Amino acid sequence: MLRAGIWPDAGGCLCLAGDCGHCLATIDGVAYRRMCLVPAADARDVSPHPPHGALPPLESRGARAPLDTCYAHCGVVVIGQGESGRAAARELRAAGRDVMTFDGRAGEEVVGIYPGPLVVAKTRTSLIQVRPSEEIVVATGAAEIQPVAAGNDLIGLVTRRAAEILAREGVALGRVVAIGEPPEGVAVVAQAREIVAFLEETARRDVRRVGAVAVRDADGAERRIDCDTVSLGLGLTPRDALLRLGRGTAIRAVGDAATTATIPAAPQSGVACPCLGVTVADLASVYDRGFQDLELMKRASLAGTGPCQGAACVPHLRSFLAHRGAALQPPFTARPVTRALTVGQAAAAAHHHPTPRTALDAEHRRLGARMDRMGGWWRPWTYGDGEAEYRAVREAVSISDVGTLGKFQVSGPDAVRFLDHLYPTRVATIAVGRSRYAILLNERGYVIDDGMVCRDGETRFTLTFTSGGATQAELWMRDWADSLGADVRILNQTWSRGAINVTGPRATALLVKLGAADLPAFLEHRTCDVAGVFCRVYRLSFTGEISYELHHHAASSVALWRALLEAGRDLGIAPHGLDTLLRLRLEKGHLIVGQDTDFDSTPRRLGVEWAVRLDKPDFVGREAVIRTNRMPIDRRLIGLEIGGHPPAEGALIWSGGAYAGYVTSSTWSPALGTNVMLGWVNETAGELEIDGRPARRRPTPFYDAEGRRARA
Repeated sequence: MLRAGIWPDAGGCLCLAGDCGHCLATIDGVAYRRMCLVPAADARDVSPHPPHGALPPLESRGARAPLDTCYAHCGVVVIGQGESGRAAARELRAAGRDVMTFDGRAGEEVVGIYPGPLVVAKTRTSLIQVRPSEEIVVATGAAEIQPVAAGNDLIGLVTRRAAEILAREGVALGRVVAIGEPPEGVAVVAQAREIVAFLEETARRDVRRVGAVAVRDADGAERRIDCDTVSLGLGLTPRDALLRLGRGTAIRAVGDAATTATIPAAPQSGVACPCLGVTVADLASVYDRGFQDLELMKRASLAGTGPCQGAACVPHLRSFLAHRGAALQPPFTARPVTRALTVGQAAAAAHHHPTPRTALDAEHRRLGARMDRMGGWWRPWTYGDGEAEYRAVREAVSISDVGTLGKFQVSGPDAVRFLDHLYPTRVATIAVGRSRYAILLNERGYVIDDGMVCRDGETRFTLTFTSGGATQAELWMRDWADSLGADVRILNQTWSRGAINVTGPRATALLVKLGAADLPAFLEHRTCDVAGVFCRVYRLSFTGEISYELHHHAASSVALWRALLEAGRDLGIAPHGLDTLLRLRLEKGHLIVGQDTDFDSTPRRLGVEWAVRLDKPDFVGREAVIRTNRMPIDRRLIGLEIGGHPPAEGALIWSGGAYAGYVTSSTWSPALGTNVMLGWVNETAGELEIDGRPARRRPTPFYDAEGRRARA
């Protein structure tokens, strides 16, 4: 490109070694590639990136072959095969060590070193993961210092090594001025040691190209030298990002990678970070605002966060801070990856675990449901008419698929003792055929899940958990059963048992129509046949209306679902999805663990102290609950209402201009004619405001506070 007179970017100093961001391009649809490291080939689609941090188009040109993932073990990994790297590999092999080498010039780029240690490298066709048992040797050499001065974003600036490469390749450089160490084999018209500014060629207006350089001689006098190219030999800085990544492992550097960095003179003007266009004036601005540590300056200015990961700007940032009186600070923390990866490379060897589907998934899709992932499952979000779904629940009868609930059987001689230790409620007092809502606490007294505890017999219980918490609940129970030495059997029936919720004022009539006899009262459960399908029927309510959960073998789910829809036609039946369910439960003030709870949500903060029996001698989290109950409460989950449109979930709550909390759940309630919300609010907050609108505290449940409809 240079031979053809095409500069790869809008300007800046080229190094031709992959150490800067000046030759970034999207090549064959892959962004952030360095043209100086990519072999030329016919029919390549090359689009140089816009200057100064503007994002390139991210696009793909057709399907790509999948990447191979290679795994290897060795004694020593040597990264870099320049002179020092080859010498290190020869010495190690001569000593009988098992050595594996990577050569960036051959397309084997190491992108990171991770605990283990694990060395990860990419090639054009594969991702390589190597676990060395002895040590890692970094022989990545040193990068040339880039210039920072007024006009350093002009075309025509090259490092000393780049000038030598271009001269060897026959690229016309014109009149060359050498700053610092001159390039070998290149005729220069003048030399100087200190740059004042790079001056733009005035004869051309189509490109911003260097036409002269202003320099300062040893006596302090400034002079102008006309030129076509400026060669910069300003010193070296070690390519030590991998070395810094590998801290804490057996790692060492050899050759130029082990040298001390040249610290240039403090920059006075110009672009300090070419990747993101951060100027010296920008650095001065953040410094004056108190960001005087290198790590903080990086975050405040974004210098060093671009594709070259600070390779071009870090020497100047260190010099800038040292010039202002601070001790010379070490380079900031290196972060993987050190070279940009495509999504395919980052995902190599990763496998997507298929999102599970209930036995009714095809039925939902046949009915036109819009499916979404929630709680780790594919679930129907809506069947197309959310208002009709809502009315069916509140006025007639509706069904929903709740087969995603965690469903477990716990049985055995120690079942009562085990569950009484696990739950803060008194499990022993639950009668056979009865159910009780219960929360689950961890050792810190924080709520981690909730569900129902249903007693099937003297030593047999059915437990339900949230859809997203079932796997964790099983691990939790098995761990505690083992640590307590409890003689119990834990059977996970989440996948094998289907569950359909029949809810609404006409729910009882529908089940009677399908042959169900002796239906349970509220918080009771019993077995019966529904449409010829053997079910255990649980009477409870998450919607605020009469509700029966029909638990059955998953193989019978489709037959039962279709029978309910057919029999309910004259009763106004309509299935409802999650969108409607979440509105219904919020009207009742029911919380969702993980949405309305936080990592430190205690029962008192959530307003569910009634679910904790501190008169029990022991349960998981008891001592923590006692301890936190002694502290003044700082915030609570409360009910709120507001006029206008519902605020977004996560919207901030303000009081007197100060932060007071945030909204966890929000919806419009047709039954109440207002917006209802749950939100965390500081205990000291006064009048509340959300999105500039006044919000009012309201007790929960918002709808049917006495619960008469669910118990009818």
